[in-house]
Amino acid sequence: MTDYGHDLAFGTFVTPGNRDPHHPVRLAQAAERAGLDLVTFQDHPYNNGFLDTWTLLSYVAAATERVHLAGNVLNVPLRQPAVLARSVASLDLLSGGRIDLGLGAGAFWDAITTLGVERLTPAESVTALSEAIEIIRGIWDTGDRRVLRVDGEHHRVSGAKRGPAPVHDVPIWIGALKPRMLRLVGRQADGWLPSYGYLKEGDLARGNTVIDEAAEEAGRHPAEVRRLLNLQGSLATTRQGFLQGPVEQWVDELATLALQDGIGTFVLATDDPALTAVLGEEIAPAVRERVAAERASAGTAPASTHRGSAAIALRREGIDYAGIPASLAERAVEPGDRGFAKVRHNYLRSGAPGLVLRPRSTAEVAEAVRYARAQDVPLGIRSGGHGISGRSTNDGGIVVDLGALDGVEVVDEDTRRVRLGAGATWARVAESLSPRGWAISSGDYGGVGVGGLATAGGIGFLGRAFGLTIDHVVAAEVVTADGRVVQASAQENPDLFWGLRGAGGNLGVVTWVEVEAMAVGNVVFSQMALDATDAAGVLERWGAAVEAAPRELTSFLLLSPARRGQQAVVQLMTVYAGDDTDAAVTQLERLADSGPLLGHQAYLMPYSGVVQAAEKNHSGGGDPAARSALVEHLDEATARAFERVALSGRASFLQVRATGGAAHDVPVDATAYAHRHQNFLLTAMSPSQDALDALWDAEIGPLADGLYLSFETDTRPARLTDAFPTATLERLRRVKRDWDPENLFRANFPVTPAD
Repeated sequence: MTDYGHDLAFGTFVTPGNRDPHHPVRLAQAAERAGLDLVTFQDHPYNNGFLDTWTLLSYVAAATERVHLAGNVLNVPLRQPAVLARSVASLDLLSGGRIDLGLGAGAFWDAITTLGVERLTPAESVTALSEAIEIIRGIWDTGDRRVLRVDGEHHRVSGAKRGPAPVHDVPIWIGALKPRMLRLVGRQADGWLPSYGYLKEGDLARGNTVIDEAAEEAGRHPAEVRRLLNLQGSLATTRQGFLQGPVEQWVDELATLALQDGIGTFVLATDDPALTAVLGEEIAPAVRERVAAERASAGTAPASTHRGSAAIALRREGIDYAGIPASLAERAVEPGDRGFAKVRHNYLRSGAPGLVLRPRSTAEVAEAVRYARAQDVPLGIRSGGHGISGRSTNDGGIVVDLGALDGVEVVDEDTRRVRLGAGATWARVAESLSPRGWAISSGDYGGVGVGGLATAGGIGFLGRAFGLTIDHVVAAEVVTADGRVVQASAQENPDLFWGLRGAGGNLGVVTWVEVEAMAVGNVVFSQMALDATDAAGVLERWGAAVEAAPRELTSFLLLSPARRGQQAVVQLMTVYAGDDTDAAVTQLERLADSGPLLGHQAYLMPYSGVVQAAEKNHSGGGDPAARSALVEHLDEATARAFERVALSGRASFLQVRATGGAAHDVPVDATAYAHRHQNFLLTAMSPSQDALDALWDAEIGPLADGLYLSFETDTRPARLTDAFPTATLERLRRVKRDWDPENLFRANFPVTPAD
């Protein structure tokens, strides 16, 4: 008896006939209505009576919303692997992560060769399939910044660029019967997908044994390979043979396959919508209930909790892997897991955590915090993973990834109060609010996570008009250091609420914030390029123009000094928070007078068009050092100092953000972010922290009037007093004493609790 503990899944195997081309589409929709998990289609490109399977999958993906889709199985000799990899990833992106991949080495070679493909021997077919899997996975592996090279006997790529990456970890299932193919499944695949009609008695057990042995030889756990099975059957009032009988018989026989032969996915070959409905609405729920009861009695561990010897060897010291709470273990990612590359890094910085926990609810976040507290390793909290400081990843520690907590919910239409999950991105928020004519000021990049920005500050494109992001936060839910769940607002836990707005990463894990959105329709978004030969002069004139402009205008400046024969350029990205294009043009013309104009484009668009969606699979970026400084004015001395930083050649990225305006209306002691009189934020990045620190301290340090924590990687103690003025820091330490006395949350510029 073999039970690998896989969650059960149920699907259909549909004939892609082209006589009525929409019939397979309707069958897929019927499967989705019935609550099934998967719809698959045959792939026989040489059969002129069939629709092309990939075209059909694409059409069905657009005609459904929830169900997963796959070829059963795609013919690798007729599907070029690198192109297939990009096709799968593209459709996975477009469908929201609903494409799975079934592959076959090719069975009907007489028909296959009629399309101009060279016939392969059985041994060659296995080799070709192995090469195809290596290429497909290599294309998807965007965490590896090298070009892809695979010099196979049958499939080759020579310096292919990787990507795109699919939304979810697309499983590769192999249709196989013979021992050589079964060993390939054990070594490389995520699933075995035979058809019951081709199996002899005992073939399932024999196949499992071959796969298990090959998996263990490759350092994998056998449970890493899902067992799927194509089935045929019909309903009848009496038992007439295997899967030929009443619902109760189907439940008995499918449950037996799950518990004794390890089958985790049942795929019924049927073009009958009535049978499809019974499978989804009656049979599948009953089988799940029966199997769950048997597993509970037997103490069967979920498949996702098993790791092979290769993965176990990569585990880090100080983490009790066996003690991971059951609610978190299924989605936990360790260094040996294939999905690790997608969760280890953040936007700019590389990471190698020993464990990434991915809770799906506040209760699970609380479990994650209680578990992490008992481990002897660093703890990082990740909302979107964009943070320049890199504090959402670490080396050898635990990362709690809040990406699944991504809801956007309107709480009160009249006050425009919106509840935002900490794992949502600001692009998602902007897109959700745009139809109502609402917006929330949120930095300059759609891939930024809500949790980090809404607790650190939020200097964004609507900032001069509406203030910082934190200025509109009215409530938050927080998991505290001892694993409790509390709410914070002006009325409830007010000291915690004060500290969360500016130093949130030091006080707990914020799972959602409630924000009062602004009434914002279309805005004018401008992109302007200026000659920066006289960089200091451009900076000084631009700063003066920004300060003189109405609050509707917020402008950010990127400075690129002359290098490798390219002229020095300033790029301005500016938002005028309103649809008065005449007023916007007047202000933009004043910005254009800051230096010789090289080019200008301006658009009237919703705010959601300014902070567009961005890549979520972060791959690090060279671990840059970053320094920041807030200043009241871009006077001549400040402009000249920033110019010298640029001309030094030691800074790879230089930006100035306009702040102030409405942010000045908030009292200094209203939030833990106390910088309420400065008008500009200066930022620079460099490959070397030491080189940047020396340069920044000499040139900008004497002029700085505070810093912005999210853009700072210098962790020397003096930076803490730059971030928080004395009175603010003293109060913050008292709040820290009350809510995190043992300093669990110490990765985000640690604030020492008061005695």
